[in-house]
Amino acid sequence: MEKRKDSFLINKGEHEKDFLFGTRAVIEAINAQKDIDKILVNKDQNNDLTKELLALAKAERIPVVRVPEAKLNRITRKNHQGVVAHVSAIQYASLDNVIETCFSKGVSPLILVLDRITDVRNFGAIARTAECAGVHAIIIPEKGSAQINSDAVKTSAGALNFLPICRVKNLYYTVKDLKKMGLTVISCTEKTERDMYAADYSGPTCLIMGSEEDGISNELMGISDEFVAIPMTGNIESLNVSVASGVLIYEAVRQRKAK
Repeated sequence: MEKRKDSFLINKGEHEKDFLFGTRAVIEAINAQKDIDKILVNKDQNNDLTKELLALAKAERIPVVRVPEAKLNRITRKNHQGVVAHVSAIQYASLDNVIETCFSKGVSPLILVLDRITDVRNFGAIARTAECAGVHAIIIPEKGSAQINSDAVKTSAGALNFLPICRVKNLYYTVKDLKKMGLTVISCTEKTERDMYAADYSGPTCLIMGSEEDGISNELMGISDEFVAIPMTGNIESLNVSVASGVLIYEAVRQRKAK
């Protein structure tokens, strides 16, 4: 049987499953319910098949980025037909199911929200700590988050194969929903003098961590219930976000074990 010319995975060694290219191949992947992080489409391309792809991506809430053809050519020299999709290395979880499962078991949810954390290795390291500590899920936005690829899975030491990752369209509305479900929203920020040890993490809790460059967005800060800071006594003013996440997560673990 002749192999379809538009169905190829990029040959990149251990990264060979990170990309899918060819318009029809990407459409078929979406219809097969494959988890796709985002789709890159030639900004000058607007044929009927491309329109079909864009409509399908919109319906499935998959981010689409219009890019110059040169960017696609840097990813692969094969016949990409103006379309390259970043394929997720994991299957995303339903946040509602995670919360419902926690409450049905009589467990207080511990949820971690990552706002604007785009570094793949930081994300993987955070996921590794979160899984080891028993965090029930990590929430990330559809746009402006690290791509969950083989590098992320490798950095997480495989934790991403076990820890529920929930990808949502809008962090603001998701966090508001968590508040309605009874979770206390605690943002870790340098913009407060309140010590992290002063907060109570023993009940249903949502922890928010922001990027090292931009911190937590004003929107999320505006709906947070509490603000905490990790005490710093050295000459360096801040921690790497993966380390900071681990510090805060394990304070929550300590309190829960002492309860």
